[in-house]
Amino acid sequence: MIAEAGLAALWLAAALAALQLVLGAMGVASHRPDLLGAVRPVAVVQAALSGIAFLLLIYLFMTVDLSVKLVAANNASTKPWLYKFAGTWGNHEGSMLMWVTILALAGGAVALFERRLNERTLIATLAAQAAIGLGFYAFLLFASNPFARLNPAPAEGQGLNPLLQDPGLAFHPPTLYLGYVGLSVAFSFAVGALITRDVGAAFARAMRPWVLAAWILLTIGITAGSYWAYYELGWGGWWFWDPVENASLMPWLAATALLHSVTVLATREGLRAWTVMLAVVAFSMSMVGTFLVRSGILTSVHAFAVDPERGSFILALLTIYIGGALALFGLRVGTVREGSRFDAVSREGSLVINNLLLSAILGIVLVGTLYPLMAEAVTGEKLSVGPPYFNSAAGPLALMLVVVMAAGPIMRWRRDDLKATLTRLALPVLLSALALLLVILLAPGIAILPLLGLVVASGVALASLAPLWKRNLRRTPLYIYGMVVAHLGIAVALAGMASERAFNKETLVAARIGELHSVGPYTIRLTDVEPVAGPNFTAIRATVIAQRGERKPFTLHPETRNFPSPQTETNEAAITTVLDGQLYVVVGKSDDEGRWQLRLWWKPFVTLIWLGGLLVALGGLLSLIGRVRRDMRHAPLRDEA
Repeated sequence: MIAEAGLAALWLAAALAALQLVLGAMGVASHRPDLLGAVRPVAVVQAALSGIAFLLLIYLFMTVDLSVKLVAANNASTKPWLYKFAGTWGNHEGSMLMWVTILALAGGAVALFERRLNERTLIATLAAQAAIGLGFYAFLLFASNPFARLNPAPAEGQGLNPLLQDPGLAFHPPTLYLGYVGLSVAFSFAVGALITRDVGAAFARAMRPWVLAAWILLTIGITAGSYWAYYELGWGGWWFWDPVENASLMPWLAATALLHSVTVLATREGLRAWTVMLAVVAFSMSMVGTFLVRSGILTSVHAFAVDPERGSFILALLTIYIGGALALFGLRVGTVREGSRFDAVSREGSLVINNLLLSAILGIVLVGTLYPLMAEAVTGEKLSVGPPYFNSAAGPLALMLVVVMAAGPIMRWRRDDLKATLTRLALPVLLSALALLLVILLAPGIAILPLLGLVVASGVALASLAPLWKRNLRRTPLYIYGMVVAHLGIAVALAGMASERAFNKETLVAARIGELHSVGPYTIRLTDVEPVAGPNFTAIRATVIAQRGERKPFTLHPETRNFPSPQTETNEAAITTVLDGQLYVVVGKSDDEGRWQLRLWWKPFVTLIWLGGLLVALGGLLSLIGRVRRDMRHAPLRDEA
């Protein structure tokens, strides 16, 4: 009866979402206090029911109830408990139930805790959130029922995709979904403010924590996903411009622009219409990502759905939500009052340039991701848009963006002097010039983009500390520290990307037992290859002895694993991390002469990429805590009108 109880909770949650939408629309239209007051408790109960449904699905996976179709297709009694637990969302239906559960819980949190907005604007926001949820409830109940029974139940389940059998599954998808849902809340705030013509500082202050939280979570999710793919797939790369990777990058780019724009609106009453538009665009990108992953038009380890009808359902939802929001924006944009004016040379001006560059990069990634799919749909020919396009088109704009990011925090609000700004940038520019000279002397053959990346990263690292110059550090607001750490993280990640691109060494060898090979500063000797048995796989494990110069040798154990349920072969890279980079070793198959394929990489300073990502997320977290604390101290009483 657990599956039936979960399905019943899902139906009740959907009914309450419909009720929340109707009550909210009637209350906003009629100004009736009783209808307005009824929306909050409905949103809270809806969140509770959705949470119950998801918890019951987790229970079904943990107990391996093979009479449930979803469990039988994505679980097995032989799996470790972590993969039974995380396997709940390691599939199409479970991941969509997680999506709608987080959406409902976010709506419940807004209903419980938001007290700064005008009551009508808040209720309009909750109604918009209910409208989003209602579409996804319908999708689950009519196209992707996670609680469908299987009769007769099989003796054993098919098991989880082996590529997903990694601890990364426990936190990578949830963080991304939390980020997507944070953008849905920002979207609902924007729709609510447009409906009630209440686009102002209070609206921006209410929306900003959700945008910042979504941005933090997307940063963590993308960083974690990058490292997961790096060590799990055995390809030696940290970013492949895979369409599904792009599906998470696009919302992050839009959220980054929105975060800066909403800050200007919250603190300086500027960029009103632009902020609303970015809220719509950011959620649109999360919907596009959902469509790409769940529609079946992509073949990827990330993509679960293969039913075109499901893709059509999601495409219809995307059209309704985004088309409706854009239509509302077109109808109401004339009622959005012009914000405070500012000069081009000002912090607001730098943020506008920041947003334009982010939007341009977003457009490049969007076109590069969707064009092959559209071309195939029209011509039937498969096209590939890979790293050369993205790197050459987006790379220069990204470097310009980072330079503008370095200048923005040291500029004054409203109006500044260009000469004074350049004077403040003298030290970062001097450090960049020194870095340019050193790189040219030490690495004369370096390509232009990695060279510029290293030069810009050095200057930005110093410029990121500028907001702390001549300040009392003990009295500096926490959100200033957050901005400094986040910008420093961008510089660190950029330095890692440029170093990996410039100095990466790769060697592919057919190695006999006992032979010596080299990659970068290391010598490698294959000493043994043996079969081993894991908890749910068998493997060929190589023993590799590595040594750097005269230092003490150490042992690595790369594996090629074979999973019986379902039948899949994976490569498990052996990675050693040292202060200045990583040694990365993958073992392949043997040939008729008894030689084993070894792929060897030396990746100088590659770990700076993920360290930078974590610093960016940490900076966002510090800023979120600081902003929330400040808003709580200075929040005005909510207008009950």
